[in-house]
Amino acid sequence: MDQHTRFLDAVRRNPINVAVLGRAPDLALPDWWLTAGAVFQTVWNVLDGRDPRAGISDYDFFYFDDSDLSWDAEDAVIRKAAALFADLDATIEVRNEARVHLWYEEKFGVPAAPFTGSRDAIDHFASTTCCFGIGAKEEVYAPHGFDDLFAMRVRPNPVLAPREVYERKARRWRSEWPRLVVDPWPL
Repeated sequence: MDQHTRFLDAVRRNPINVAVLGRAPDLALPDWWLTAGAVFQTVWNVLDGRDPRAGISDYDFFYFDDSDLSWDAEDAVIRKAAALFADLDATIEVRNEARVHLWYEEKFGVPAAPFTGSRDAIDHFASTTCCFGIGAKEEVYAPHGFDDLFAMRVRPNPVLAPREVYERKARRWRSEWPRLVVDPWPL
């Protein structure tokens, strides 16, 4: 089985992922992706023989709509998604990636340039091992490939996230998935 097929098979073992991907088209959002921990942590759980939902604190659902950058527009989508996913036993965190540059510096201490789309946002995750997304019709975005994911190796991605963010996330992941190999932040 090739890595792409193996990846999708693992992600589909998490019933929350299956539900989100199946219902997402009902939101009629542009450039949407299920991403981050919902995806890579599910794979780690499958590799470790655990419940595919174990240790996943939330399910990131990105979309990119730069036609209205107001909080009200994003909040309307968040509310619609909350109703759509209300019966799932999980927190589905819906965010318009076109708005990230408006709040990122306040939250993380460094400015962020506006993203050009959801893929661009995924490219800026704190670790290259996290840069995965599944979009409409199960399109897979994996800019760094699958090798590190299946090897349970975490590598820093210093394009945006500060060192402290990477190290905090890596500590949490390592406490949940002890066999992870975590590469240090580059000097």
